[in-house]
Amino acid sequence: MLTSVFNLLSPAGARARLSILILHRVLPRLDELDPYAIDAELFDHICGWMKVWFNVLPLDEAVRRLRDGRLPARAAAITFDDGYADNHDVALPILRRHGLTATFFVATGYLSGGRMFNDSVTETLRRAPGPSLDLSRTVLGDLGHHRLDSAEARRGAIESVLRTVRHFPVDERDAFCAELQQRTGVSRLPTDLMMEPGQVRRLHQAGMQIGAHTVHHPMLAGLDDEAARAELVDSRAELEAMVGAPVTLFAYPNGRPDQDYSARTAALVKAAGFEAAVTTAWGAAHRDSDPYQLPRFTPWDHSRCRFGLRMALNLRTRRERVATPDLDVADAALSRS
Repeated sequence: MLTSVFNLLSPAGARARLSILILHRVLPRLDELDPYAIDAELFDHICGWMKVWFNVLPLDEAVRRLRDGRLPARAAAITFDDGYADNHDVALPILRRHGLTATFFVATGYLSGGRMFNDSVTETLRRAPGPSLDLSRTVLGDLGHHRLDSAEARRGAIESVLRTVRHFPVDERDAFCAELQQRTGVSRLPTDLMMEPGQVRRLHQAGMQIGAHTVHHPMLAGLDDEAARAELVDSRAELEAMVGAPVTLFAYPNGRPDQDYSARTAALVKAAGFEAAVTTAWGAAHRDSDPYQLPRFTPWDHSRCRFGLRMALNLRTRRERVATPDLDVADAALSRS
């Protein structure tokens, strides 16, 4: 039944639609502080569903075939952001068992023992003594007073803090994370959350694609052209040296149009020589989609039926969210590259 629906909504050829899944982590088991995370069991189910319902392609091939009007019916691609070690340790064996490929967008600055700011916040608040934490006066201003007397309360505290902190520049986020550790007395945080370069290489050797995701995961819309360009080209150069192959795909950190990246940013990505870039705006790409603003979507449902129905609803989305065009800014960015 659902296969017939997907055939109707995502036909072959010029009218094709490309569904691109976005994932971050695949945990060995569920985490009570992150109820929305995908664990190994659910990811195994998702891979099984995708194998039956869709024609899963490498992202670069899918983008080229979309542009040329040669996509098969029910075309899809799978992507991961950030570069977590569980992408190699947990997700890769499941992908291989199902005969599927995926693209892994890696933020190079956090490899080899690094830790992204959101994980520093999460892991600090996981370990912080209760029953409460006063963050009314921090280097980032008033972040409120939070209960830590239950797993549910800690989840709420983590979500509340991250909603605010993610919008600050990298150095200010890092300063806050250091302050948070000092305030809570948490001295040790995990250093094995992200991949080592050898794991990135092994993903590539296993037939997976490696894409760039900047060095420090900044909100690119807030950077000047020089700083944004450095994040793009430096991350690609590091990854190409690791895998010994061209890196042609890019994912915007956070990826919301006009908030985390802009039309100027997309122009810089194109000027830097990438072939395509993906966002976090919902929808499914079509032949006229901007290849530097391809939408991505993954249902949050755990049941086969609901997951499939939400994929179908996403395929029905006709108006994609993209960064507001600013031709003067975009042309200037291209001319300076």
